[in-house]
Amino acid sequence: MSGNVDWVTRDLKVLWHPCTQMSDHEWLPLVPIVSGSGCWLTDASGKRYFDAISSWWVNLFGHAQPHISEAVAEQAQRLEHVILAGFTHPPAITLAERLLVLAGAPLAKVIYADSGSSAIEVALKLSFHYWRNSGQTARQRFVVLEGAYHGETLGALSMTQVPLYRETYGPLLLQPLVTPAPAAASDEASAIAAADAAADALELLLRQHQGTVCAVLVEPLVQCAAGMRMHHPHYLRRLREICNRHQVHWIADEIAVGFGRTGSLFAHQQAGVKPDFLCLAKGLTGGYLPLSAVLTGDHIYQAFYDDYANLRAFMHSHSYTGNALACAAANATLDLLEDPQLLPRTEKLGAGLEQALAPLSDHGHVSGIRRRGLICAFDLVQDRSSQTPYPWQERRGLRVYQHGLERGALLRPLGNTVYFMPPYVATAEDLRWLADVAMEGVELATR
Repeated sequence: MSGNVDWVTRDLKVLWHPCTQMSDHEWLPLVPIVSGSGCWLTDASGKRYFDAISSWWVNLFGHAQPHISEAVAEQAQRLEHVILAGFTHPPAITLAERLLVLAGAPLAKVIYADSGSSAIEVALKLSFHYWRNSGQTARQRFVVLEGAYHGETLGALSMTQVPLYRETYGPLLLQPLVTPAPAAASDEASAIAAADAAADALELLLRQHQGTVCAVLVEPLVQCAAGMRMHHPHYLRRLREICNRHQVHWIADEIAVGFGRTGSLFAHQQAGVKPDFLCLAKGLTGGYLPLSAVLTGDHIYQAFYDDYANLRAFMHSHSYTGNALACAAANATLDLLEDPQLLPRTEKLGAGLEQALAPLSDHGHVSGIRRRGLICAFDLVQDRSSQTPYPWQERRGLRVYQHGLERGALLRPLGNTVYFMPPYVATAEDLRWLADVAMEGVELATR
């Protein structure tokens, strides 16, 4: 078989796609990708698409990256997988050692899982179980930011505050305490003030629920699936102080924002503070294989370390925990992240993309152009002066997506938030072209 049509016909007979109303594909093209190279994907008919969202934020160094591909192929000749209970293997050990060096003390132990949602589940359970093992059984609540998104397994979904994902499953979910997220700001002084206001609200909430909260769960610097909402590092500094004062854990969800996306290797490093639990996934393997990791401190580990008969162990597992192929991909990805020119280069690329989008700053239907590292975003609005949103039913962002496909760009807005999270191997010329495509899409979407 050749061409897109045959593959699409076969697909629609057997597959149910994620985050998709399948009836859309009666009129919205499904794109069968057969190969990738660098920032580009190629479909079965030979058309190429620039992967502007790194295939849901996982791809750091481009598709079919030679160093990562070779590492996975070499590992596959030796060991593909072994149970990580009672056994171990060099790729898992090496990766854990390297992650802990990069994250730094007091983070001292690594637990592997299979996905970002699974990492959140691990961190939630560890925090709750730590307090239980410590005799503080009244601690059973978690705190999340307004608009938070932390995944779609039931525990992670419980922490998610995006109605589109959460509302249907409400009866099944835990009920976290919700605290205001820092408001959007156009300059640093306003951003710091917004951070202080949100931190003050968190302080009050923890005071009201003293002794009953396990942890505060926050995506540092960028709430990605919430619409690429960005906050100042000052919020993280205040968050750390407040959590210390109330003896509450901070779980940092760096599943999307880790590994250089925000301009530093880990987003929390821009605030000069450390979380109690650091959740990593997505870019960890460079987009090759599912793997996540939760890093935590030795004091957490010691709360579980006891005689078996005392039943204090952390009984949590996944069949593919610490998969050797995934760990090999992750180690190869870390090799590439060691390039001292990488972060300065991505910051320069991000600044260039922001500049290329500058013409939209005067557009009557565009609001909130913002950037952190190589993440850039803006919102489509019905009226910029009043910040009136478009009705969600109009699906304006989908029009940008459709135009992108026609022009050979994979842009997949979050509702009416158009964003860019390209692989680090993009060029300045690529991103200028991508900005042009997006601006054309905005014109079509807002007519």
